[in-house]
Amino acid sequence: MQIESDRLLLIPLTYEHLILYLQGEQKLERALNLEDSGRTISPELIEAFHETILMAVANPENDYLYYTLWNVIDKSSRQMVADLCFKGGPNAKGEIEIGYGTYPPFTGKGYMTDAIQVLVNWAFEQPGVKTILAETESTNTASHRTLEKNNFSPFKVKGE
Repeated sequence: MQIESDRLLLIPLTYEHLILYLQGEQKLERALNLEDSGRTISPELIEAFHETILMAVANPENDYLYYTLWNVIDKSSRQMVADLCFKGGPNAKGEIEIGYGTYPPFTGKGYMTDAIQVLVNWAFEQPGVKTILAETESTNTASHRTLEKNNFSPFKVKGE
């Protein structure tokens, strides 16, 4: 399965892909026939893999699409440029939350704005999804702008 825009391809990683992603050394890139993007894995993402992502994706009761990493690929360069994820399936109110990050060499090029638009459009077509939330640091103006471009509205500021 994959979804795409004119310039991006979004692939939800299978359990096997997640293992290759975590192993690094461009193992996933080779498996997907992609060019090296020089990606690194943050300690926070490694922790998330071990604490939640791998177990949730391996659980056959979960729809893995809401628990896995969605890899963002630039079609023209055949490079991984970013990752997105949902933080679980829709709750009783129909809410899901997205998380995202662009690899450092690819920031400021509009990849995340496009990727969020594609993933949000797909999510709203899924049964039970009514609201999509995103959390970002109050000082991360680039992330705020990306969300604004995708018609997200401020909902709550931590501490308020």
